[in-house]
Amino acid sequence: MRRELFEFLNTDLQFIKGVGPVLATRFNDVLGGRRVLDFMLHTPAYIRARGITENVADANAGDIITIPLLVKSHRAGGTFRGHRRPTQITCADKMGNTVILQFFNVNFLDYWLKKLPIGEWRMVSGKLERNPRPTINHPDFIEEMQNANKIPSVQAIYPAGEGLTQKTFANVRDQIFNILPDKISGEPDDNVREFFDALRHVHYPETADDLSPNSPYVVKLAYWELLAHQTAIVISRRNRTDVRNHRTVRPKKYDLMGKFYAVLPFSMTGAQTRTLREIFADLARDVPMMRLVQGDVGSGKTIVALAAAVKMAESGAQTALLAPTDTLAQQHYAKIKPMCDKMGIVCDVLTGRDKGASRREKLVSLRSGRTKIVVGTHALFSDDVEYRDLGLVIVDEQHRFGVSQREALRAKGNNPDLLALSATPIPRTLSMTIYGDMDVSVINEKPAGRLPIITTKLPIARINELIARLRVQIDSGAKVFWVCPLVDESDTSNLTAVNARYDELQKIFPHAGLVHGQMDKKQRDAVMAKFADDNSDMRLLVATTVIEVGIDVPRATIIVIENAERFGLAALHQLRGRVGRGNLQSYCILLYGGNISEMGLKRLDVLTETDDGFAIAEQDLIMRGTGELLGTRQSGWINYHFVDYARHRDLFKLAAAAARDNVDITNDTWTRDLMFIFDRGVTIGA
Repeated sequence: MRRELFEFLNTDLQFIKGVGPVLATRFNDVLGGRRVLDFMLHTPAYIRARGITENVADANAGDIITIPLLVKSHRAGGTFRGHRRPTQITCADKMGNTVILQFFNVNFLDYWLKKLPIGEWRMVSGKLERNPRPTINHPDFIEEMQNANKIPSVQAIYPAGEGLTQKTFANVRDQIFNILPDKISGEPDDNVREFFDALRHVHYPETADDLSPNSPYVVKLAYWELLAHQTAIVISRRNRTDVRNHRTVRPKKYDLMGKFYAVLPFSMTGAQTRTLREIFADLARDVPMMRLVQGDVGSGKTIVALAAAVKMAESGAQTALLAPTDTLAQQHYAKIKPMCDKMGIVCDVLTGRDKGASRREKLVSLRSGRTKIVVGTHALFSDDVEYRDLGLVIVDEQHRFGVSQREALRAKGNNPDLLALSATPIPRTLSMTIYGDMDVSVINEKPAGRLPIITTKLPIARINELIARLRVQIDSGAKVFWVCPLVDESDTSNLTAVNARYDELQKIFPHAGLVHGQMDKKQRDAVMAKFADDNSDMRLLVATTVIEVGIDVPRATIIVIENAERFGLAALHQLRGRVGRGNLQSYCILLYGGNISEMGLKRLDVLTETDDGFAIAEQDLIMRGTGELLGTRQSGWINYHFVDYARHRDLFKLAAAAARDNVDITNDTWTRDLMFIFDRGVTIGA
């Protein structure tokens, strides 16, 4: 990629006119980065048509309209008889119909007097309400008539976050794509020009079809993204099998596996035993292991991971178990530490919370080799963390860590083995192309004594009946999860917010707890720990999907998922897996809204009919429609920018074949450019 273009794509968004450091930080929260390239890969979710009308009587409530209005009068907002009232601007359309423009930021009357002077025409665009008079609350656009063309007839709507408006997104987009032609002028590579042309079409859609997975522009971008990914796989496998990366097989020094089986409180399933045979065979080779263990929720992946760590400890080497969150790291540690103590293996936990003398003591123990198993978060590959002999890296919920993060931890040792764990099954039709650089083991059995979770669907209209039933169960000692899709109420969504539901349920269950992603992390972890405590009086936890992965509360036997029709099957299956982790009968109630579609009901039926995660994943791939689900992330899978698993299945095979056939990857400039664009984190030619 040409240097000037490369530098532009790497430019921090704060240097784009009108952004600055504060907005750049907000963009970082939404985009997962703050470069120009990060913005370009964050494409619109849908379009909003703004049809022009001159007669408000022709429009229906809820329509997005653009209409010329004559400003007639102002009424200042403020407090009246104890009630806040908005600022109201009374206008008339060309037919003489009254239209009210309403603003709830009541302290800005002077601004609106200037923006909407009495006696002048303005072009206004926004959502029409009738309550009962035609009203537009906080119009999206207000322009003088000579500037009416500044209001787009088709507006691209971006997934946004707090403090970021659609106008901000449009402004940044316009500036980036106005600068871009100068950066690629004279570019000889047709692929480069085609790539950015496709990106431009996606950022400036003219119809909804331009954003669909079958759009020729999206298909191009999806193929190139898959090519980058598949090339990373080819390079990773090539590097792993390169003779320069072969290592001496560690000899056995201690007999620990016998102790492991002796302290194991249950017998392993056949699938666990088979997976361990495959892992142990890998550990005995002179080529570093790269193995993915796929296991359904509750299938016993953690015990398999511990067995692998114990096997590594037999040679005197160390194991690092990397978890995505402090909570999950602490739970893993609490589960395996007692067993390690019985075997005489030193096990520790290291997270960002560890400070001062405690942290220094743990680092000394790792550096000396005394600590054989360490569980932690990204803190495990901090600069000051040194291992005496790191032999095995275990990555839990591996999709949450990029290649570069995994490699940073592996760099702490001398070609250590890598074992990745995934709690979300991936359809067998895709697993080999998504994780083609790894050998795959599947744990498809549940531990003995686990009862199937009874799953039922229930309309939201019967919520009072459900709460009455829950009261009986909670009084009998049951612990209950109640999951909502949103944190706060939204004007643009009728989905239930967790804060509002918590306020209602706390009146009935005064000891209920609340957790969501916007809470302080320590506070959230404290609430979860209290809920998990058998002696706590907290029996109901109201939460968002922050509990989706890794929360282990064996006493929890009921989970209610509200607005279940708005989640994908994989996410629902993950959430359901928060119960049924002990030997008690557990239940999952799928609460659905009155506007559920036929496809939404079919998805819920799949959950009620099976608990086979692989069957559910396959159905999810077949049935999933990108426009209907809450969010676009496919839980547990790679988070692509343009690839749609259901719509682009053929592209996986094409890209994999192209990557395999591209034998001289090092000298392929376009492929190297793609590796940079999609940040695959693999060093070419390493």
